[in-house]
Amino acid sequence: MPEKINIRGVGVDNVSLAEATAICDEFICGDKLRAVFTPNAEILQSCIERPELMELVNSADLVTPDGAGVVLASKILKTPLKCKTAGCELGIEVAKISAERGYRVFLMGGKPASEGAPSIADQAAEKLCERFPGLNVVGTNDGYFNKNSVENDAIIDKINAAAPDVLYVCFGVPAQEEWIAANRSRLTSVRLCLALGGSLDVYSGNVRRAPKFFIKTNLEWFYRLCCEPRRIGRMMKLPKFIFGTMFAKKSRNNQQ
Repeated sequence: MPEKINIRGVGVDNVSLAEATAICDEFICGDKLRAVFTPNAEILQSCIERPELMELVNSADLVTPDGAGVVLASKILKTPLKCKTAGCELGIEVAKISAERGYRVFLMGGKPASEGAPSIADQAAEKLCERFPGLNVVGTNDGYFNKNSVENDAIIDKINAAAPDVLYVCFGVPAQEEWIAANRSRLTSVRLCLALGGSLDVYSGNVRRAPKFFIKTNLEWFYRLCCEPRRIGRMMKLPKFIFGTMFAKKSRNNQQ
């Protein structure tokens, strides 16, 4: 397994996208379920503010650095991560190897069908299968259900009946991580659970990822803010996290 870098209490794996994909491939070939979480700087700040969330994120088998803010924090702390590894991109790579190797995939999350339009998960399945011929999506389910009810029990049964190797869980943080932790022992065939937030919205074509310029210049967050100004409250956690990291480094140096 890769080196763990401690970023404000969260152990983040120092992996590239290719390395994370290879690890996911190994997990799928294993004999037990493995969970992959992909926190960005906003989520790491939430972990600092909520110890129970930090414990939950640290329980994952692989934690990838989703965002330039996480990489910047690692550099501030003088324990640099090699690069960011976006969860949305990791999900694409896992779909690609699943098509190549015949892994069975189940997509869960997003809005349900409405007014004749398929659910987000169904739309994402269609787009992914077009992109990766041979991809075997054995089932889908929306993310709008009571996670603590008999409805959840029925969905667990639905997943187990479909017998997927890979399960995409896309509810947003912390609902997706909590769901995986609460239900992983009940998933009989799944070997890899990916917690990927709003990735199904992107895969379905309903939400556009930032243009390559913004991604390469680490300004994807700015593009998303321009597209969704209501995110400003959440985005304020990014400077809070970075300045907090600078203060934490200074405090650590003063104690040495």
